[in-house]
Amino acid sequence: MRLLGWAACVAAALTLSACKAAPESSPLPTEGVTDAMIAAAPAEEWLSYGRDYGEQRFSPLAQVNAGNVGQLGLAWYADLDTARGQEATPLMHDGVLYIATAWSKVLAFDAKSGALKWSYDPEVPRATLAAACCDAVNRGVALYGDKVYVATLNGYLVALNQADGSVAWSTEVVPDHDNYTITGAPRIAKGKVLIGSGGAEFKARGFIAAYDWQTGKQVWRWHTVPGNPAEGFENEAMEKAAATWGGEWWTLGGGGTVWDSITYDPQTNLVLFGTGNAEPWNPAANDRLPAEGAAEGDNLYTSSIVALDIDSGEYRWHFQQTPEDRWDFDSNAQITLADIEIAGEQRHVVLHAPKNGYFYILDAANGKFLQAKPWVDMNWSTGIDPVTGKPEINPEARYEQTGKLFVSMPGAGGAHSWQPMSYSPQTGLTYIPANLAGFPFFAEEDWQASDMGMQTGLDYEQTAMPAIPEVRAATLAGTTGALVALNPVTGKEAWRVPYVGPWNGGTLATAGNLVFQGTATEEFAAYRADTGEKLWSFPSQSGVIAAPMSYAIDGEQYVAVLAGWGGVWDIAPGLLSLKSGPARNISRLLVFKLGASGELPAPPALNQLVLDPPLFTGTEEQLKVGAPLFLRYCGACHGDAAIAGALNPDLRRSSVAYNAEAFKAVVIDGALHDNGMVSFQRVMDAEEAEAVRQYIIKRANEDKALETRS
Repeated sequence: MRLLGWAACVAAALTLSACKAAPESSPLPTEGVTDAMIAAAPAEEWLSYGRDYGEQRFSPLAQVNAGNVGQLGLAWYADLDTARGQEATPLMHDGVLYIATAWSKVLAFDAKSGALKWSYDPEVPRATLAAACCDAVNRGVALYGDKVYVATLNGYLVALNQADGSVAWSTEVVPDHDNYTITGAPRIAKGKVLIGSGGAEFKARGFIAAYDWQTGKQVWRWHTVPGNPAEGFENEAMEKAAATWGGEWWTLGGGGTVWDSITYDPQTNLVLFGTGNAEPWNPAANDRLPAEGAAEGDNLYTSSIVALDIDSGEYRWHFQQTPEDRWDFDSNAQITLADIEIAGEQRHVVLHAPKNGYFYILDAANGKFLQAKPWVDMNWSTGIDPVTGKPEINPEARYEQTGKLFVSMPGAGGAHSWQPMSYSPQTGLTYIPANLAGFPFFAEEDWQASDMGMQTGLDYEQTAMPAIPEVRAATLAGTTGALVALNPVTGKEAWRVPYVGPWNGGTLATAGNLVFQGTATEEFAAYRADTGEKLWSFPSQSGVIAAPMSYAIDGEQYVAVLAGWGGVWDIAPGLLSLKSGPARNISRLLVFKLGASGELPAPPALNQLVLDPPLFTGTEEQLKVGAPLFLRYCGACHGDAAIAGALNPDLRRSSVAYNAEAFKAVVIDGALHDNGMVSFQRVMDAEEAEAVRQYIIKRANEDKALETRS
């Protein structure tokens, strides 16, 4: 048998570069956090990102309940030194609360008193921000044995000792640092630390990898899209996937990144994970669709759920939720496992609400499609094939074929994005943070890839928010959010809490008949899980996008959440990022318990710089050059139509943008490189940078005129 194995390696080497034996695995931990503990999920602790392997985010604790939640008060808080978006879920084990913050920092607190035990800073270069589509965020750590694991924004996986935060090992995960970043929380099972990366808007080839928990050595890696056929395929799954791609897709990586959802199922021994969009978004920009039309399963394995054997990393099944994805409908939303009754039969299933607006139920063992039902308004699809689960695509949604503007519902932010939903076995409901907002798509003609920035193939000049009051008012009115309680089996909504805007926090369901959620309007609230009645709220002083968790010490139940506004919604959507009101980032860890009476210090006043630009003295020719350059390379951080959110400078109000030499020093010479503002000399020269500056001044004057009118 051993000779046959080596013979297989030799045969495989004809198409692959080498056949490497997997490293010997370290013994599984018998002390500290073990597989059995995560699977059993003690009610008092929160040991994994979704509490247990099933990622239900349901706490069995009921001391805090619908009858007494009004007595909940602030037990303690901790100010954070990272004024970026905070997206992590805290973990708690053995009386210690562990969090990750923006810039991939890790802190450990006494979970009862709030005393800081230790902190760790991986010192991520601030220039990494240029490769991160969606802020310098981090969604949390993992616990296993005697270690804490964090994946850093610049692409490393680091193991820390739980006792003091010292580094046990560090390993590089990503193949390069220009196109890949990591924002997701690692998951761990059977001695393997599981992690993927972001970058599907850049030139990234998606993957998920497993590392030995003790040594940091890679055990296996599985790519989500095929590479260059001339170099051979790593496995049969990649060879089959290549038939669903067209053009030279590999030159842009292909996308399909595993930037968030990873779920281990002990019952099937499978790792289930979601994948991101195909790259570029516009299929015509790189001819990525098959030449003879759309085959079933276009651009595998993007916008899909994929299942691998955790021991070997071998493919077992997949289900593609959005074939030929051109709308950024990632399937990276949290994957939840549940045992529920469907059509009179008890089934072990996957519950999933990806960006595309359908709620899916799949058989967890084999990926068989059971049902999918729309739970928000949509226009990109007209229905689902009841047998295959494949969506029927509205012809108008194929914007690269029509040559027309298409405003998709849901938008690229997703009906449901990364903010975790929760599932309550008590009520049988899922609690989903909903984004009720559209997104405009317009294919750019003769689009060319560039050396930096996002590679979407869209013409942002055609979709930028115009300085027309009626258009702005209508767009703002149609941009909202909600907390939706959905029956996953019937697909019917049990109740809904409407919100002013989208991009509200993840949810926590508890045995106390409660659902907790923070909002973009600086509030942390509790609702009755069965009816949606609002029972309690606390002014968080900053928008909350992270998901809460709950734990207990010495017979007292605590509820904890990270506050800190940011993420992609604050950066890219321009005017729409302000829908929930003037945003501010006061990053904190907030911890509550019954009877506590702690108070936060008064928040600083919002400091909104006056819009007072110099007169526009540029030319129409400069605007023709500067507008598309700004919208392609600058808008991702400084906002659509140069209207910024709370985190990054609003260049319409910037003294730097009003000074030609200062602007050149920043944009071309890289004067603020160490602050995250890298030089764009690779994609524009000094004359073009000046054209960008004139576009900013023009936009500032347009908006100043609107302010004067109002």
